[in-house]
Amino acid sequence: MMKTDKELKKEFKAKASDNPEKYYATQILKKEGFYRNTCVSCGTTFWNVDPKREICGDPSCVGGFNVVSNNPSKNTLSYIDVWKTFEEHMKKEGYASISRYPVIARWNPTTYFTIASIAAFQPFVISGEVEPPAPKLVIPQFCLRFGDVDNVGVTGSHCTGFVMIGQHQFVSPQEWDQNKAFQDLYSYITSVVGLDKTELTLHEDAWAGGGNFGPCMEFFSRGVELCNQVYMMFEQLEDGSIKELNIKVLDMGLGQERIAWFSQGTPNMYEAVFPSVLSKLKEATQAEYDTGLFKQFSSYSALLNIDEVEDINKAWETVASKLDIDVQVLREKVWPMVGLYSIAEHTRSLLFAIADGGLPSNVGGGYNLRVILRRALSFIDEFNWNVDLKDVATWHAQELEPIFPELKKQLPQVQKILDVEKEKYISSKNQASRLVKKIVQKEVSVDDLVELYDSHGISPKTIQQEARKLGKTITIPDNFFQLLAQRHEQKEQKTATKKVRDIDVANIPPSKAKYFDDWKQVTFEATIVAIQGNYVALDETYFYPTSGGQLHDLGTIGDAKIKDIFKQDHVIIHEVEDASSLSVGEKVSCTIDFERRKQLTQHHTSTHIINGAARTLLGDHIWQAGAAKSTEKARLDITHYEALSQELLDRIEEKANEIVKKGIPIEKYFLKRSEAEKKFGMRLYQGGAVPGSIIRVVDIGGFDVEACGGTHLNNTSEAEVIKIIKSSKVQDGVVRLEFAAGNAARALEKQESGIIEDAAKLLECSPSQVPGRAAELFSLWKQIVKKKKDVPFKLTSTQEFSGDLLQLTCKELKTQPEHILKTISRFLEDIRGRLS
Repeated sequence: MMKTDKELKKEFKAKASDNPEKYYATQILKKEGFYRNTCVSCGTTFWNVDPKREICGDPSCVGGFNVVSNNPSKNTLSYIDVWKTFEEHMKKEGYASISRYPVIARWNPTTYFTIASIAAFQPFVISGEVEPPAPKLVIPQFCLRFGDVDNVGVTGSHCTGFVMIGQHQFVSPQEWDQNKAFQDLYSYITSVVGLDKTELTLHEDAWAGGGNFGPCMEFFSRGVELCNQVYMMFEQLEDGSIKELNIKVLDMGLGQERIAWFSQGTPNMYEAVFPSVLSKLKEATQAEYDTGLFKQFSSYSALLNIDEVEDINKAWETVASKLDIDVQVLREKVWPMVGLYSIAEHTRSLLFAIADGGLPSNVGGGYNLRVILRRALSFIDEFNWNVDLKDVATWHAQELEPIFPELKKQLPQVQKILDVEKEKYISSKNQASRLVKKIVQKEVSVDDLVELYDSHGISPKTIQQEARKLGKTITIPDNFFQLLAQRHEQKEQKTATKKVRDIDVANIPPSKAKYFDDWKQVTFEATIVAIQGNYVALDETYFYPTSGGQLHDLGTIGDAKIKDIFKQDHVIIHEVEDASSLSVGEKVSCTIDFERRKQLTQHHTSTHIINGAARTLLGDHIWQAGAAKSTEKARLDITHYEALSQELLDRIEEKANEIVKKGIPIEKYFLKRSEAEKKFGMRLYQGGAVPGSIIRVVDIGGFDVEACGGTHLNNTSEAEVIKIIKSSKVQDGVVRLEFAAGNAARALEKQESGIIEDAAKLLECSPSQVPGRAAELFSLWKQIVKKKKDVPFKLTSTQEFSGDLLQLTCKELKTQPEHILKTISRFLEDIRGRLS
């Protein structure tokens, strides 16, 4: 029976504790003069140079943080210095240095955000399916986590976004040297950061995740956890048994923020991490900052961790008592700086997320981004500060340029999206004012506060202030934003087209997929290797199975007509209408319906072209959020923050057809995943995560490059023509484009021409006059039918129009093309009925 990760960790921790020499770097620890003890407060096993020490290094056991006064670090490191010195130190020890991965983890099907440095290599590198960028490497990985939103600004040590400096190894058991891996890190802490070993307390622990597990060693000093070195050594199999991993994985995460804070001895992490940004914010807001109080407060702020206290109000009272100050006075003095730190911290997280293609929204991971964005804006409102998040993002990009130069390049797109979000926030607030006055008349629960923010964007502070006018008291929970984030933890669902039947394929050999070779190949011979009812498997096939949003091919296998094709595990299954004429072992002639294949291929390649056109015109935040291709039309869902105007649709269509007319050769080839990612980056994964160590790349002359397993044209000119039918907003942050290519586009143009001609007959005018007559009809309908005015009814407009008459008419009637004739007929009938 399989155990949960929590059970695995608990069980293995006890096992490792019984045999530390086998699972921890005891050789180095003893050599350096460390002794093994057990904490009398929490029971943790730890190592310290004091053989009589009874307390471990956790802040809850040592009574908070103690880095401001008598700072133990011999060397002062700026935030930038931390990475630069770590990189230099580890390079000398044989580690390669690589650039960070995006914080939006599109390569990973199991998570939305990159939550740790090791997540950059999950799941495929960890499983051994894909080669790592290097067997020993270091990486400055920016990560996002949203479980501690309410702690940000308060405890002095919590962030939603942070750099986890990774020290990683992916090596064979024969190359694994745990003592050396520990020594590499230990020497950085003691030699480069300059911490005397007397200041270090090392905790024995265990880690488990995704069925993998192993021992780990946590580095503490003065109540601050500096880093955690995990030794991923084992995996749990489906039957619950334990197996040693074929690849030993070192997963060390060192908090760049914490090392900077620790070495500088600032009152809190924020002052050490973004000093320039905070200096500008303090100047812009003129917020009161009691230096003396904050130095004292910082020693106890760790006790205000909302996740670790049963009663946060009592925790505040405890801290106030230690500082000999009234608890309400303490909150009032501290709160403006909590706001300032939160604005700076949240904006930095948003800068990275938006620069990497994330969008604030009300669904999936995007909701977490909107939560912190609106928390920052609500602090600006609360204190009436003249602060623009666009400026704060710019200051961060400037301060981080030495290690993350890519952020400055993305500033225009980040600033635009922050502007749009601010407008949505203001609009939401304005619309909610009357609702708030109504709400406070009754009892308001915590669930009500969460629901009102979730559905209407109403800040709990706004409700609290309105309630005060009526003499009512509303208490806002200290973990309010955590409650919000918990509602939206699930990852956004991606559109996918995949069919699976319950076919027993265990004894069927793998099918050789030949449809990658040549999309124009329509006849071939193959051998039947299995038949189950009307399901047929061939040794090799050019028939394309439904996958990646593209419908399957049709055609014949021998005399049998194909109904459906799908892939199950390693086998491509062809469902035929009647398999009675076929037999296993028979060599059969197969024919593909070429017109269907051609149309589906045109639509699939056109999806890539339109995606590239949208990204070129709208910005790098454009990613594919879903797609589907049929013979009649196709659709592409893209990530975008607002509905698209007709002008923008026209420009996207024009750009797409420009690419078609250029006749760009389309390259399709297979690459090792590691090579493809190195060459093209994570932009490859437009359709979501792609499994396998080898991936197929479809490259349209660099205009659009994606990992894709669909059938594709050889040249963009083969798409012939692309026509965008319409766009719609399918959810917050996602816009759908419907379009057609080739013969489907021409059929659509013919159909649209017929609609305009029929509309001209109904409106008794020429086709070029239809938009003007439609506008006139709509105006008269509103007056005569809606407002019941007695005005004469006569359509007289003779204004001539050119261009896309159908879209112009849609705009005037506020409807879709397929509803034009029905709308005109209804308006005419309504008017005549009213006048008769």
